[in-house]
Amino acid sequence: MPVVDHSSYVSPVWLRNGHLQTIWPVLFRNPSLPALWRERLETPDGDFVDVDHIPACAGIRSNRVAILSHGLEGDSRRRYMLGMAKALNRRGWDVVARNFRGCSGEPNRKASLYHSGETDDLHLVVEHCVALGYLHIVLVGFSMGGNQTLKYLGERERTIPAQVCAAVAVSVPCDLEGAAHVLAQPSRAPYMAYFLRTLRLKIESKHARFPDLIDIRGLKHVRSFLEFDTRYTAPLHGFTSARHYWRESGCLRLLENIDVPFLLINAADDPFLSEECYPLRVAEANKAMTLEMPHWGGHVGFVSPGHELYWSEKRAADFLGTVYDGMNGTFH
Repeated sequence: MPVVDHSSYVSPVWLRNGHLQTIWPVLFRNPSLPALWRERLETPDGDFVDVDHIPACAGIRSNRVAILSHGLEGDSRRRYMLGMAKALNRRGWDVVARNFRGCSGEPNRKASLYHSGETDDLHLVVEHCVALGYLHIVLVGFSMGGNQTLKYLGERERTIPAQVCAAVAVSVPCDLEGAAHVLAQPSRAPYMAYFLRTLRLKIESKHARFPDLIDIRGLKHVRSFLEFDTRYTAPLHGFTSARHYWRESGCLRLLENIDVPFLLINAADDPFLSEECYPLRVAEANKAMTLEMPHWGGHVGFVSPGHELYWSEKRAADFLGTVYDGMNGTFH
């Protein structure tokens, strides 16, 4: 499939900066909360994940559903999640917006949390949607959730239900090690501070419940993902080091395995991404992949002032609609 040479996204002149595009939606976007209901799914290891159901039509289940996955320290009701849900609802898709463990407003039960390469919970939600009777399932992920989504689709050792027919991933750090180095730069310090503020609180909460497993001495001095992942993410999830975690968890090495149509949108000015997060050679070789790299958009930005939906949301809905129509679907 193609590398899109000329993206249809055109940023307003005053937002042609990756940092502004990244920050603007956080400060100024306020989408309304749709009608939804929450469901708790028990996991095989004795924990739980919470998902929000956002139907296209209240009281009526569609035959197609989109499973949305948020980014690091996000949740199912982040602005970008609600915007995407609205765009897909309008095209006839029910939406199941999932929360990573510990991100739904209630601490999860285990000492571990979630991480970039964790895909068992996504598979659990997919199987749950199959059990609900959905005939067509698509996956949409943002940032860390996008990495999980693409890694899941590329895992050869896993049998993915045939109902999963397409995916869209937005602002994905395909190369986790490279992205971690980018975010360690002094100019990215505000982003690191933003993420670490809530990550520290979660680690402190875990320490209170599992003091023998989690040591918080020096936690307040942690300033980078290298430090945080070395001390917490890697050992809590079975990795030997931060770099081992990054290498095993990044989706980049698995993109060539994906055989369902998928769209990867990474803005050229994304302040979180390294050069390796723009996998041109893989896109040119994998017929299932479409890679779009707008000049602007920042990290999960793609702002469209004056419009209810952002460009990335309409682009995702169009792409998934084209795939569905190609399967002899009927919605438009």
